[in-house]
Amino acid sequence: MERNYLLALLEQNPPTPCFVVDEALLERNLEILDSVQQRTGARILLALKGFAMFSVFPLLRGTLHGVCASSPHEARLGREEFGREVHAFAAAYSEQDMRELVTLCDHISFNSFAQYARFRPMIDAAAHQIHCSIRINPEHSEGAVPIYDPCSPGSRLGVRRAQFDESALDGITGLHFHTLCEQNAAPLARTLDVVEKNFGHVLHKMEWLNMGGGHHITREDYDIDLLCECIDRVQQRYGVQVYLEPGEAVALNAGFLVSTVLDVIEADMPIAILDSSAAAHMPDVLEMPYRPHIIGSGKAREKAWTCRIGGHSCLAGDVMGEYSFDTPLAPGDRVVFTDMAIYSMVKTNTFNGLKLPSLAVCRNGRDLRVIREFGYDEYRRRLS
Repeated sequence: MERNYLLALLEQNPPTPCFVVDEALLERNLEILDSVQQRTGARILLALKGFAMFSVFPLLRGTLHGVCASSPHEARLGREEFGREVHAFAAAYSEQDMRELVTLCDHISFNSFAQYARFRPMIDAAAHQIHCSIRINPEHSEGAVPIYDPCSPGSRLGVRRAQFDESALDGITGLHFHTLCEQNAAPLARTLDVVEKNFGHVLHKMEWLNMGGGHHITREDYDIDLLCECIDRVQQRYGVQVYLEPGEAVALNAGFLVSTVLDVIEADMPIAILDSSAAAHMPDVLEMPYRPHIIGSGKAREKAWTCRIGGHSCLAGDVMGEYSFDTPLAPGDRVVFTDMAIYSMVKTNTFNGLKLPSLAVCRNGRDLRVIREFGYDEYRRRLS
């Protein structure tokens, strides 16, 4: 199945490097997400920080209720291109940020009561109603990687119970927590126990609860029944509207990065150098870190020929990992990384002046359409 998909995709001869998003795979994810909405009445938003390819927004907005943004630019993209609810959260807002956000957002979450008090006059003066919430920190860690754990010691994200000022809730209609990262429903259930213990009495006064992102709902082993139980429990007990804002679950396993082998050199093992870069095109490979899957590959020494795959930047650590193949790679061969729709696309950069990957869509690996290609102008405009 995987090899057939690879052959179909490569027959389309995409330019490289190139991100390719498959609309049929997106639709599969949307069906799963909508099943949760239909069962519970929860509203699912697209987290733009995880996936923001707006050429496929017409497909997504038929199912998802809107977007959540972390900046005025994301909020504007959501308003202009998605056209449904726009939610925003940031660790802090500047005055200029808020002047823009009140023209774009339906919901704004604040990271402190002080920020809410500072900007409430702008909220009240907005031309349309804006629903406000406070982000809480349950102080319950479920994350395995500290850099992605909003509840780690010293975290700047969310108000802890000891600092939660119930006398300052006037005008606040919701609470917001985000504690997960690529996780199943059991960590959510445990987190909810703590949220109810520390903030349940506040939830009785609220109209909505945003349970954040990090829910891997479209993963094969995800416990959807438990997720629905968590949502039902909260909505029935407190009478609130539940929102979820996954980024990864929307486009999980729906995208690819197609690369070309530029050279194969000999060191302690063969090293294939690609026209893509972990540092510039998929930085989570280095930040998370993790080893992305390549279609047709195995683990080191699992197949006949083992090599190290690296990028073409000057960073010594620009390496994707060690892989094995049935036959040796050679210059001109195509290499296709999986699950590259999420985070990679929004985190690309022009380190070393490397060209940004092209963007394309297809259906079942066929009918490829290149949406955009990038060149020197994108590099130059960012610098002066």
